[in-house]
Amino acid sequence: MSASRILKWVTGGFEAILGVPFLGATIIISLLWTPLALMLILHIITLVLTKKDNGASTGSILGIITSCVGWIPFVGITMHILSAIFLMLDAAKPDPEGETA
Repeated sequence: MSASRILKWVTGGFEAILGVPFLGATIIISLLWTPLALMLILHIITLVLTKKDNGASTGSILGIITSCVGWIPFVGITMHILSAIFLMLDAAKPDPEGETA
C-alpha cells in the first residue's frame, strides 16, 4: 500500500470525525480553527504524493477546498462529510502501480 493511499485513509477518517455535527464543531472551535490548517497541510501532502503515484486526486482536492471553507457552519459540515466519502473511495481503489501502460 502506497503512502498516498494510507494518507487518504487517515485524512478521510479525520474528515469523517470533523463532519459529525456537534463533535466536529466543538473540536474546530475549541482548538481555534487549528484543525482546519492542519488538515489543509495534510491534504496538500496527500495530493503531492497522489500525483507522484498517478492516483486519483479528487478527494484531496475536495479536502483542500473543505479546509478553506470549513469555518462556515453548515457548509463546513457538508464539505467534511463529502471529503471523507471521496477520500475513502479513492483510498479503496487499488494502487495504479501494478498497472502497465
